[in-house]
Amino acid sequence: MKRVIRKIFVDFEKEEKFLNEMSANGLALTKYSFSKYVFEDAPKGEYIYRLELLEHPVDHLESQEYIQFMEEMGAEHVTSYHRWVYFRKKAADGEFTIYSDNDSKLKHYKRIMLLFWFVIGLNMFIGLLNLFLGNLISSTGRPPINSYLSIVSFSFVVLLLLFLVIPLRKKIDKLENEKKIRE
Repeated sequence: MKRVIRKIFVDFEKEEKFLNEMSANGLALTKYSFSKYVFEDAPKGEYIYRLELLEHPVDHLESQEYIQFMEEMGAEHVTSYHRWVYFRKKAADGEFTIYSDNDSKLKHYKRIMLLFWFVIGLNMFIGLLNLFLGNLISSTGRPPINSYLSIVSFSFVVLLLLFLVIPLRKKIDKLENEKKIRE
């Protein structure tokens, strides 16, 4: 039986935890689109899920080769969303990790950080544009709705910095420090 759950995550590790908890409860992911998870019944704890943000879009040759490599290593490509790929592996086959070393994990975190900075930059641009338009509109005597929208954009940037960028930066710093210690 299919079951749809709508939920939004901004931390891929929390999303992985959610998917693995759903698997422990007997639900296997079959499809994902923005905030919509589609599950079907499965034996409890049958799968372990891992997510990855690819360097290129899923239909890019390098991404296709990487997905094929993961499948050859026993992982199943369940679904993808933009550059995010959802893999699973049977729990009976043992531990499932995508990153075997700190360098690959560090690269992954840096790809995610780059995505966050892109979203922040886009929101800053939209905020500045709305601020400019708001000032332009208010000079004509109309209410400066765009100025209010710019406040929303700038607030979103602050939230992104506080709840996404700073925690991820701490993880990156920790991995880089571990790397220095090992060298």
